[in-house]
Amino acid sequence: MFALFQSARKTLRCLVLPVLALGLAACDDIAIGGLGNPGPSTNKSEPVPVALLVPRGGGSASDDLLAQSLENAARLAIRDLKGVKIDLRVYGTGGNAATAATQATQAVSDGAKIIIGPLYAEAANAAGVAIANTGVNVLAFSNNTTIAGGNVFILGSTFDNTANRLISYAKTQGKDKIVVVSAQDVAGQLGRNAIQSAITNSGSTLAGTVDYPLSQEGVIAAIPKIKAAVENSGANAVFMTSPTSTELPFLAQMLPEAGVTSAKSQFIGLTRWDIPVQTLATPGVQGGWFALPDPARTAAFRSKYEAAYGKAPHPIAGLSFDGIAAVGALVSGARSNPLGTGSLTEGAGFQGATGAFRLRTDGTNQRGLAVAAIQNKQVVILDNAPTGFGGPGF
Repeated sequence: MFALFQSARKTLRCLVLPVLALGLAACDDIAIGGLGNPGPSTNKSEPVPVALLVPRGGGSASDDLLAQSLENAARLAIRDLKGVKIDLRVYGTGGNAATAATQATQAVSDGAKIIIGPLYAEAANAAGVAIANTGVNVLAFSNNTTIAGGNVFILGSTFDNTANRLISYAKTQGKDKIVVVSAQDVAGQLGRNAIQSAITNSGSTLAGTVDYPLSQEGVIAAIPKIKAAVENSGANAVFMTSPTSTELPFLAQMLPEAGVTSAKSQFIGLTRWDIPVQTLATPGVQGGWFALPDPARTAAFRSKYEAAYGKAPHPIAGLSFDGIAAVGALVSGARSNPLGTGSLTEGAGFQGATGAFRLRTDGTNQRGLAVAAIQNKQVVILDNAPTGFGGPGF
């Protein structure tokens, strides 16, 4: 367990430090455009020029593979459109912010009416800033909320969306006194903030918070603190930000040993607890809740992609499909400016690769998620993902 945890810490550090850097860089100069952005004029009788910015050409084999998967998914979505023609133009950013800005400018010069991508937060922000005065919106693949707003919308699933879904469901089940457990890293802090905000929004009670350094010693030292927070407050739920790749298996082992179990105080996870599949066999996660995209829609997209390309899509390839699906739905509608901010943020939302989603006026998104539990080493859906949205966006 210790060796595995140490290895996972290195992986997490490699993933989180770039997120921190991108978030800080993004705050320096955020794209403008505002809620009044009407979008470019669009001739619906002709193919709509759409730019796809992918992280190709930077010398990274993994980025090149991801770029191809994103392009494949976009072309798959185009095939599904009825009555709408898309002129897809693909631009490589090399995963670089300066290149992304240059390519976004070139794409608009080439006639693009909307940009889908790029991937990395700093690149997406740079692209948005570069074309902020053109009226063209950017649907970025990032899930970094610090870059959202103005003419930049993020397609990636956010901590806030997941936290709101789980806290809302928990309250319907009487689990409304919640202790939040998080690591003292960037992901842990952002996750903690999202959970606390969701608790406030739902009218539930924050029964306590416990954070810990992302180390074996830090987790060990946190166990008695978590136990005390639960017992002293009478909490009926423990919401953890930890991913399965790092400290979650450790917490799930040690908390029950200390007398804190999901049977007494419902365990809830901010991340997917069914990935990797080996996590399902962990004794401590049995009965735990987490959220995931609509399983049926996800499986259908994966099957369609594999049939078309002979291999599985990259885990985030569906975001590219979603961008094209949104454009197609809007262009086929009655609005004269289908790609403006008002159209993009319409309350009904769109149907994407993994289910329903809609874009919010602040540049973030809401995704229809299912609530699942691990029971007898299997994933069981407790509450299905919504198939659509009623009422206006928010």
